[in-house]
Amino acid sequence: MGPEVFVDILRDALFLVIVLVSAVIVPSLIIGLVVAVFQAATSINEQTLSFLPRLIVTLLSLIIGGHWLVQKLMDYTIRLIGSIPSVVS
Repeated sequence: MGPEVFVDILRDALFLVIVLVSAVIVPSLIIGLVVAVFQAATSINEQTLSFLPRLIVTLLSLIIGGHWLVQKLMDYTIRLIGSIPSVVS
């Protein structure tokens, strides 16, 4: 049991966080960019016009990808708990 084991666990956890957050944030960023281009082209400066589509897309991505997100988190947790004996001994 060396420090490499803990570095691998931390690396896997950070990668999982990046994947899970990206699955929710990237669609919102794309919609935000599209709305910003539309606002710039039409000179509409309404704040709710940019907020509401991003909120809806974020909620939809959570609804559609929620099962996958929870499954990835559960797989990591089960793998982490299963590796406890090898880390302790």
